[in-house]
Amino acid sequence: MILTTTNSVEDYKILAYRGIVSGTSIDMQKMTLTFNMTKYYEGLTQSVNEVKAKAFEELKADAEKLNANAVIGISIDIELTTSNCIMVSVSGTAVSIVKR
Repeated sequence: MILTTTNSVEDYKILAYRGIVSGTSIDMQKMTLTFNMTKYYEGLTQSVNEVKAKAFEELKADAEKLNANAVIGISIDIELTTSNCIMVSVSGTAVSIVKR
């Protein structure tokens, strides 16, 4: 599965547009009691990356249901709430492509 934020894939031809697909993941941030800001931001980064990976897995599964082999024009939205929730939403257009 090819995933890209661009509207095309170099050296590939789009055969069919299958539809809009999305993936969303929400998780509580793992809080660590520390006065070390470096460790806090490292933990925050790790949490965001884990939630983002889950959202992309959902996006790919959604595209596979439509018999697509690529998703183009991917948009990523990351939100951190005051209640320590991390929400990642990704969306794009599922397409079928072939090598030129």
